Amino acid sequence: MKKNFPLIVEGKNPDRVLEAVKHEIRKYFKRERNRALPKEADFWDFDCKVGPSAEAAEVVKVSAVVEGVDALAKEGATSVYVEIVCKHGVRVIRPENDPVIIERLEE
Repeated sequence: MKKNFPLIVEGKNPDRVLEAVKHEIRKYFKRERNRALPKEADFWDFDCKVGPSAEAAEVVKVSAVVEGVDALAKEGATSVYVEIVCKHGVRVIRPENDPVIIERLEE
């Protein structure tokens, strides 16, 4: 999904427009996650960008897409660009003696 959402629509409450945008984003994630996975894939992964325009969009994590839209709305942006590209992901199993795992256990 590559879409530019207007945040100010004449005759509509800006809060309701913002909620509709966030609902559409969440609905897209849910729809994509429910698709059948290819045999070599373990899960659906997403590349996400959020910004006031396509040129100024910044890469964000999946969990930060809705927060990014909220932040732009609070700054007074008239529209927000959201890009979500779905791809399949494969889990990588780390060995038990991995330094990252050992460090977490020691904390």
